[in-house]
Amino acid sequence: MASSSDFQQDRHSFSGSPEKWNDFELPGDTLYYRFTSDMSNTEWGYKFTVTVGHLGRFQTGFEILKQMLSEERVIPHIPLAKIWEWQVGVACRQTGHQRLKAIHLLLKIVQCSTQGDCDFTLLKPLWQLFTHMENNLCHDVAKPGILLPLHRALAELFFVTENRVTELGTLQDYLLALNTEDHLHRCTAQ
Repeated sequence: MASSSDFQQDRHSFSGSPEKWNDFELPGDTLYYRFTSDMSNTEWGYKFTVTVGHLGRFQTGFEILKQMLSEERVIPHIPLAKIWEWQVGVACRQTGHQRLKAIHLLLKIVQCSTQGDCDFTLLKPLWQLFTHMENNLCHDVAKPGILLPLHRALAELFFVTENRVTELGTLQDYLLALNTEDHLHRCTAQ
């Protein structure tokens, strides 16, 4: 396999059992391959999977989306509702820096959204994470005043989102959707 038809650029050759095959990347948008059999075996042949881009290129997607969300003239052409849904899912599944970057994009989307662009109630799993962090912070008197980057990012996300839903006139629906019935009962009892 190679990135040129003469098999001279970015060449990768494999032979034998599947254990000898390794994942690799080729630059560009075209893959050239050649299969040659030595007829020593009667098995079915070969199989490989080609994936556009690299699964580990989170940073590339983040930078592209961040730039698109920074361009006011581009925003009306972006399917914000769908991107919002995807980014909430990414923020729930990822950890570390990737989760922080997904939350950063969520903040940008909240700031440029208009009525009905985003379903803010999708934030419920992140709200649960945030409230869990808040409860642990209250119980951890050994480290007063120290917030983890994720805690700070979620605090900002929920602060900005609450202001946004207040502007849109949907604060009550938003707060009801984020909280559990048990939580609402405890608040009422207090």
